[in-house]
Amino acid sequence: MDRADKAYDVGMTVRRDMFGAAGADERMAQATDFNRPFEELVTRYCFGDVWGRAGLDRKTRSLITLAALTALTKPNQLKVHIRGALANGATVDEIREVLLHTSVYAGIPCGVEAFNAAAEVLAAPLARNNDNKE
Repeated sequence: MDRADKAYDVGMTVRRDMFGAAGADERMAQATDFNRPFEELVTRYCFGDVWGRAGLDRKTRSLITLAALTALTKPNQLKVHIRGALANGATVDEIREVLLHTSVYAGIPCGVEAFNAAAEVLAAPLARNNDNKE
């Protein structure tokens, strides 16, 4: 197995752990000829090479990702990664604190979008089951 294959396998494991089968296997199964190379790149590079590194635990990586996505005003990706952060052990309180902290530095409009996205995700039954995970 070459390095790219190993990174892909690690990436799929991370994606499954964070997003379940629907967020990993089904997403790859639904890939088209057009977007399959991109999905493979995300799996290999983002989740395999970066998320698979030992330097930070997944919870910390999730919280950093939430901060970056808040600063970039990416509510759709925030929703996905809030679910992933919960799966990685982040609590609702920690997620809120990251969004508050980032809003000060990235700007209130970014924070508004982030809190709106988070409220939508956290209203779901699965998220409510994770709100007291500390």
